[in-house]
Amino acid sequence: MDVVLNLLFTHPIGLLSLFTIVFIIGMAVYLVSLFKRKINNPDD
Repeated sequence: MDVVLNLLFTHPIGLLSLFTIVFIIGMAVYLVSLFKRKINNPDD
């Protein structure tokens, strides 16, 4: 497990993977909040 974390935080491909994971989770949170807002207020 230590090797995996070392690869994730130190190598460029690991940092790119980490950024991709964080970006997708952030996009999912944004889209869920947007859909909830549109469902509750369809006039917007």
